[in-house]
Amino acid sequence: MESPIITFNNTCISYTKGVMAVKNVSADIARNTITAIMGPSGCGKSTLLRAVNLMHNLYDNIHVSGQILFNGQDILKMEPIEVRKQIGMVFQRPTPFATMSIYDNVLAGYQLNGIKLSKAEKDETVERCLRSVALWEEVKDVLTKKGTFLSGGQQQRLCIARALALKPEVLLMDEPTSALDPIATQRIEELLVELQKEVTILMVTHNMGQAKRISSNSLFMYLGELVEQGSTVQLFDNPKDERTKAYLTGKMG
Repeated sequence: MESPIITFNNTCISYTKGVMAVKNVSADIARNTITAIMGPSGCGKSTLLRAVNLMHNLYDNIHVSGQILFNGQDILKMEPIEVRKQIGMVFQRPTPFATMSIYDNVLAGYQLNGIKLSKAEKDETVERCLRSVALWEEVKDVLTKKGTFLSGGQQQRLCIARALALKPEVLLMDEPTSALDPIATQRIEELLVELQKEVTILMVTHNMGQAKRISSNSLFMYLGELVEQGSTVQLFDNPKDERTKAYLTGKMG
């Protein structure tokens, strides 16, 4: 059995002293899989996801305890810049940098981290990343245009290309298709299934159909606790906990 790429060990996250948004979560995330984090609004899904690339470090009031291991190393003891090079993030709404061209958007991670590339390396990276998100043929003649000139679905693929540029091992996705129409959603889902050959994807989703279609493993959270985890098929077909069952059958929103 291959060692998990990420392990949560009694991970707790609080926004205010004594009030836990995430309580003692322990789970293993397998390599080169898509793992869905499901649960009703406000159950701590996004809070847990953001802890994985130290997004909470940006706020003094958020406290994370326990361990989050990445290849055996505790993320909470690592430098944020090192973590974010290896663990990319894609948000709910497409967020291309508005002032940057499509070309520069893909390379933004290098610029932000002060990593210098030659012109040839830049060209190669832009083409590789845009090809990997099936966007190259659509934009290769308009690379100097602003990223915001693209459609919503294209913008989200550009954001995924930007996250892939630094060759991360893990991609965190916070409801990556919730702002997109069904056709764009389907294209992103197909893309993620392809990408899991190269990266491990940990995805928060409200969309149970999506979890069922593309994830091999799932975590179900409720009120900050991890209620149940396992293969997606097992969770949907034979949930062990009544709360999981209530959520998956639509009795709990």
